[in-house]
Amino acid sequence: MAQVTDPHTVHGEGPVWIPALGGVAWLDMLAGDILILNADTAAVSRRHLGEVVACLRPRSRGGFIAALEDSFALYDTAGNLEAISKVVEAPGVRFNEGTCDLDGNFLCGTMAYDQATGRGDVFRMTPAAEVEKVIAGVSISNGMQFTRSHGGRYIDSPTGTIERLEIDQGRIIRTPFVHIPADFGMPDGLCMDTEGGTWVAMWGGGHVRRYDADGELDLVIEVPADQVTACTFGGPDLATLYITTSRLGLDDRGGPAGALFAADVDFCGYPPLPFAG
Repeated sequence: MAQVTDPHTVHGEGPVWIPALGGVAWLDMLAGDILILNADTAAVSRRHLGEVVACLRPRSRGGFIAALEDSFALYDTAGNLEAISKVVEAPGVRFNEGTCDLDGNFLCGTMAYDQATGRGDVFRMTPAAEVEKVIAGVSISNGMQFTRSHGGRYIDSPTGTIERLEIDQGRIIRTPFVHIPADFGMPDGLCMDTEGGTWVAMWGGGHVRRYDADGELDLVIEVPADQVTACTFGGPDLATLYITTSRLGLDDRGGPAGALFAADVDFCGYPPLPFAG
């Protein structure tokens, strides 16, 4: 485990490996900023997108898609805003975490700012820019990933449960996979490796847990920050686990909370599925 940046973020979130942007990108979510760690120089750059930036994924044609506070925004290869679509109409609700699926759709879930139960939903935007609600009535919609070989995973954080995801004729089917007792923290962001393992960041738990394809816990990575938010695979071989942390609400502004961490692991991840629009 290595701390690879200073505590640049208040609420670090949403890491994703995008070589076209320079390396690993992550979010200072509630500041509305994207940060990029240059893979060659280790320099960190920052770009402001809006009041909130909740999720970032590459586009298959180049550029990227982002979920802002209440909208989906498309950016071209030069980083210029190309199109924006307002999605969230409910007051006091914002986007939180998302991903792309195997058909090139972009999905992102929401949560209430006051974390009220059941006020969140998950929305899907197709490459043709059609938007629909695909999951309703969640609370803190969080980590989500689809893979071709091992299905998908999803977390509605307050449930303490990682779920399996399947798509049947466009309909998302959720089934329980692993329940994590509250003593270990609250499951936040997740990613998957090529052996079917699920890696979950534990908010309030100070660690990342790996569950194998059968749902058995087989690895715990301790992180020197209590509020661990998300993780993703990156690096040339997709064998480095990047981990984001948060110092949101902490009185002590010293220490490593808010930094980006990395661990070399004996597993490889998947490159992020791109948005096809």
